[in-house]
Amino acid sequence: MTDQPTQTERTVISVDAMGGDSGPAVVVAGIAKSASINPKIGFVLHGHESVLRKLVSKRRVLDGRVVFRDCPDVVTMEDKPSQVVRSGKETSMWSALESVRQGEAHGAVSCGNTGALMALSMMRLRKLPGVNRPAIAILWPSRNPQGFNVMLDVGADVRADAKDLLQYALMGASYSRNGMSLARPRIGLLNVGTEEHKGRAELKEAHAMISDFAEQANFDFVGFVEGSDIPGDKADVIVTDGFTGNVAIKTGEGTASLIGDLLREAFKYSPLSRLASILAITSLNRLKKRIDPRRVNGGVFLGLNGTVIKSHGGADATGVSAAIKLAFTLAESGFSEKLAARVASTAALAQDAAQSASQFEE
Repeated sequence: MTDQPTQTERTVISVDAMGGDSGPAVVVAGIAKSASINPKIGFVLHGHESVLRKLVSKRRVLDGRVVFRDCPDVVTMEDKPSQVVRSGKETSMWSALESVRQGEAHGAVSCGNTGALMALSMMRLRKLPGVNRPAIAILWPSRNPQGFNVMLDVGADVRADAKDLLQYALMGASYSRNGMSLARPRIGLLNVGTEEHKGRAELKEAHAMISDFAEQANFDFVGFVEGSDIPGDKADVIVTDGFTGNVAIKTGEGTASLIGDLLREAFKYSPLSRLASILAITSLNRLKKRIDPRRVNGGVFLGLNGTVIKSHGGADATGVSAAIKLAFTLAESGFSEKLAARVASTAALAQDAAQSASQFEE
């Protein structure tokens, strides 16, 4: 039997244990679930230490795998991001990001206030050189062999010009390579139609820019895609602005919830339909697992000097564990460093192209 790795040999994930709707008990249950599956993960837990120590002491699998950081304050879902930036230094969210900034942890996970988490992440970790607007990337169930598509931005910033959309494409390609093992991902730009003449001016400009960079950045650009392609198999990465992306994911979540409710109602309609539900239980469970949002819980903040995962505020232990797994996978792949190198090299290429165009005009 091999010895367990020490905390210094593990990939350490910094966890805001006080964020989210369900409190620290669910967060600790989630990290315990991750710890039982993967002996290579260690944790730094941020929050009310006395509360957290009691919860952790009940989970033997966490023995020797947790470091505590006592934080008297908590960022609530109602707190304004600007307020947290000014006076949130004593919060568990701030402390969790500080562990990444100081190199104590390889990535951070929080179930807390999205706006506050993004604002603090930008202030404490800073944007990568060359990145104008960071983006939030999520995984969307799809018909592709990998089972999911990457979509970004889904709410970091409601605006995005052509250069921002190009950066989203580059960051999304890097994320899909390191998080989903896709050697040459296919990028699609979300629009109201697939024809090149459709859409706003910035979309047409972004179409040309992404197409020009596809070969250099080692991805395939499939052009414009429509809303119906988000869960489809035409592209692996869907690029859009934060306003459109946020509306899309919430529409998808609402539709999925409605379909689930309608299915339950249909199977309760008569004794025969109830019998049918029993006969179909295996298939229904497979469907439930296939589209279970907890399995892909976690939006990745791309474009920062560090890995930050935003877990759903209402996540249960399974959802928290999925977010931890994502943070671990990206840390193990060296994703943050690879993304920084990709953005830097592309920025240099773009600058060279701009200088060449300027000289040509002269």
